[in-house]
This record gives sequence, C-alpha cells and structure tokens, in this order.
Amino acid sequence: MTVRKPTMADVARYAGVSLKTVSRVVNREPHVSAEVRVKVESAIGALGFRRNEAAARLARGATMLTIGLVMENISNEFYSRLAKAVEAAAAEHEALVVFGSYEEQPERERMLVESMFARGVDSLIVVPSSGDHAWMGRHTGLTTVFVDRLPAGQEADVVLLDDLRGGLMATRHLRAHGHRRIALISDDVRLSSVHDRATGYRQALGEPDERLVVHGVFDPWRVSQEVSRLLDLPDPPTAFFATNNRAAIGILLALRERPERPAFVGFDDFALAEIFNPGVSVVRYDIDRIARGAVDLLLDPAGRPRRVTVPVELVVRGSGELSP
Repeated sequence: MTVRKPTMADVARYAGVSLKTVSRVVNREPHVSAEVRVKVESAIGALGFRRNEAAARLARGATMLTIGLVMENISNEFYSRLAKAVEAAAAEHEALVVFGSYEEQPERERMLVESMFARGVDSLIVVPSSGDHAWMGRHTGLTTVFVDRLPAGQEADVVLLDDLRGGLMATRHLRAHGHRRIALISDDVRLSSVHDRATGYRQALGEPDERLVVHGVFDPWRVSQEVSRLLDLPDPPTAFFATNNRAAIGILLALRERPERPAFVGFDDFALAEIFNPGVSVVRYDIDRIARGAVDLLLDPAGRPRRVTVPVELVVRGSGELSP
C-alpha cells in the first residue's frame, strides 16, 4: 500500500490557515505573524510535510535542482554506498545528483568543486580531503554540506559519524576478550574521522605501545605488509583495530599466509564481512541516515553551522572475540 505524501493543502487544513499562508511560511516569505508561523510549522511537523525543493526552484524560474557529490574514491565500497544513498535521498526532492572522485588529491578536489560550480551546480555534498578548505568560503552562492570529516579552515554544516565512540567501542571490546597488545591500522590521521577513531583507541588503552600504531596506509596491500611486519615483532600484537574497510581487508590479506590468528575489529561494514571464518566484527552505522541528513541540511540552509552526529554500533561476528 502506497502512503500519500502530505501536501501544503493538508498543512493548511490542519493549521486552519490559507494555502497562501502555508506557502509563505514554507518559502520563508515576510508578512506572516509569529503566532501563525508557529501554528503552520507545528502542522508541518505533525504531518511530516517535506518541501519539494525542485518544484520550488522551477516555480522561481530556476533550473531543476542538481546536487554535486564530491568524494575520495568511488571504487571504495563506503563511497559507492554513499553515492547510492544520496541519490535515493535526493530523489525524494526530485533532484539530480552528479558526482566525482578526487583520488586523495586535494588539488583535484578543488578542481571538481570549481568545475561543478562553474556549470551551475551550487549545492554540494563533500567528503573533504585533508587539505585546507578556506577557499570554498570565497564562492558566493555555493551551499555546501560536509560529510564524514570536518573540513579544515571552513565553518559549515557537517554530518559526522560518532567516530570517537566507535574507536572506544572496538578497542574496549578487544580488551574485554583479554587483549592488551592491540595494534592500530589507519590512514591519514589529519582527517578528523581517522583522528577521532584513533583517539578512541588511545583512550581505551591508556598508554598504547607506539610501535603498534600505524598511520598513513591507504591500500589493502600496504596494510597487509604492515600487519606482517607487526606480527614478526619479538612481542607482536594479539589484536588489531582497523579504522576503515580497506584496512580490515588488508588484515585479511595478511592472515591468508600466516599461522597466527589475531583478533581484529574493523570500522565500516563491507559486503563480504560475513562469509569469512570467523566473520569480521565491525563498527557499523546507517549510511542512509548519513545521506538523508546531508540532503536535509543542504535543502534547509541556516545562518549558523550545524552538526549532525550519526550513531554507530558494534556488530559481533567472531573475529573480535578470539582470545589472545
């Protein structure tokens, strides 16, 4: 059974006002008293009405809304899932999505943003690189929501994961199963998401052995080399915390050729995590919630920067529950 979406006419009937009054409130027009505005906004909340931004733009004579999505690497499962979720969230507003990958190159990220803006795409969702983003503030008329990471040098709306709690959760879980020598495998610590996950790891351990802390590895093959190096130490780690899906895959690559079976927990779920024996325990989150949060912020701009934090959960599958 298809549920009909509430319309402005429904809101008008619920609030006991005219359709024109509802239109003025929705479009933030003047000449509406504070009392009436509160009444209409309460009706909007009660009915779950969502403004059709694309239709509103067309009514103003603008072109159909197109959202730009700028990501690190579309071949990474996290970004392909994010792109699909953003497309679904944008479709609810009859908006189109175009996207591009900057392949860990800040200069390419800037080229993508400026190229999209020059072609009339003035609403962007960006997963920021580790580079400075102060230059984006100089583009008047550009509306941006950042996802997954805080942008350096730019105050803006952001949708983040609860990365600190995820790092704490994963490392405490490994400690609860008897592990004390826990290695950290991560990429660029200048990224706020990586930094916060690593901070959670450190808080859970107190004083980790810095020889077991690895930063700056992006490729699963490089991760596998680092894992093998750590396991060859005289006092090797008995467990690993991987701060993203690529690092978890790199650990699996390394363990194919080794007799050891260290415990490990990854951050980010991935498609084949359940088929291994044991399955890969991960810190997981709702990617649709990230996408919807970003699109909602983008289509409802405010005068002050806002932050949405998406919760995380630990999914137990076996790899994080192995004993030392």
